[in-house]
Amino acid sequence: METRELRYFVAVAEELHFGRAAQRLGMAQPPLSRAIRQLERRLGVALLERTSRTVTLTEAGSVLLREGRAALDAVAAADRRTRRAALAATGHPGLVLVTKAGASKELLSKLLDSYAAEPGAVAVDVLLCGIGEQERLLRDGRADVALLHRPFDSTVGFDTEELCAEGQVVVLPAGHPLTGRAHLRMADVTALPGLPMPRWPGRDGTYPQGPGPQVRDNTQLLQMIALGRASAILPESCRAHLSPDLAAVPVLDAPTVTTVIAWPPHSRSRALAGLVRAATRL
Repeated sequence: METRELRYFVAVAEELHFGRAAQRLGMAQPPLSRAIRQLERRLGVALLERTSRTVTLTEAGSVLLREGRAALDAVAAADRRTRRAALAATGHPGLVLVTKAGASKELLSKLLDSYAAEPGAVAVDVLLCGIGEQERLLRDGRADVALLHRPFDSTVGFDTEELCAEGQVVVLPAGHPLTGRAHLRMADVTALPGLPMPRWPGRDGTYPQGPGPQVRDNTQLLQMIALGRASAILPESCRAHLSPDLAAVPVLDAPTVTTVIAWPPHSRSRALAGLVRAATRL
């Protein structure tokens, strides 16, 4: 299969409409239809069920959609990493580190200062992202290294070093009756009336989903909590950055959060190796 054919098929499979897929790809519909039929003939399987009104995926089509997305992501990642390696070889080295906005602030600051003092240190661009996006940005080649947080972020397929582990707290509006407690348990938090856990758009089961407001980042989340619209369980280190209208109470049976530094296993970057060494020394 060619990457062009995969792009065509993924567009059709996601749109489930040849006209919209052709528009998205910037091409006419007839050659798109021919390309999909040719792909089906070569594979010897039906990828799509077509009627005069609908287009649906067959079981084989669902598999190719999943695998095709992964393959296209891998090609894009290879392109980005190759270009960055070429820049480094021509005297423009640099690293892109991705981390969740609002998380691990103190650790990140110490890491950047420690690495900057290393002989041969290169510039580090910090990419701040939304909840749970670090993993995807590292996998698709837009970042060289990431700070991830287990159990919420998957580290499958990466090389990692553990940096720190911490308990979790529930963040509540200041003045809430439970803020006077020395500690709570998960059952106490999930039963809070009027302060539901938030909803994380596009996240899988690693991020606890509640019936509360939809949030995309820590700033939105903390504002909702301060307004008395939500509560959230967050790593203990968040205490250092809470505003006066918020309070935190330890949750004894919440899972431990482990911060790791992660990078692609095939990396041969000396700059990245130096950054990882600086991180583990901390």
